[in-house]
Amino acid sequence: MRKLLLSALLAGLIARTAYAADIGLSIEVPRLDVAEYHRPYVAIWIENADQSVAADLAVWYDVAKKNNEGTEWLKDMRQWWRRGGRDLSVPIDGVTGATKPAGKHQLSFTDGSAPMPQLAPGSYKLVVEAAREVGGREVVSIPFQWPPTSASQPTASGKQELGEIKLELKP
Repeated sequence: MRKLLLSALLAGLIARTAYAADIGLSIEVPRLDVAEYHRPYVAIWIENADQSVAADLAVWYDVAKKNNEGTEWLKDMRQWWRRGGRDLSVPIDGVTGATKPAGKHQLSFTDGSAPMPQLAPGSYKLVVEAAREVGGREVVSIPFQWPPTSASQPTASGKQELGEIKLELKP
């Protein structure tokens, strides 16, 4: 009985790690030459083929405002807000954080580790949306297959509020 239980546990562990993969992200927030610059609010999520949210990976907003007033402006990231942002109770440990300055920002996630759930095999999109006070709004997406069969680095670029977005998939 003990051997059978140990064998079943080991098989479950092997099956669980067989699909484990990593996602790395590089997100560029461009420095804009404008009179009144504000750091953008940014939402990063994975979308299912039916456009529903598979996982909220990161949400950057003004966490320093008094009485949590920074959350009022989350709805300016319209696509993220309509797809599920309005149903979240922020702050969310491991997902929400402060806005980022201009530059490249690196993030990494492992399949099955918070905030990224274990994804079923299939087609997905990485979506990054940025909105800036006294500025514009922009959405950039990168389609990908899960789990990755080989390492790849698909990229996309924004035109104003976002720079280069690089998705790094590792089997």
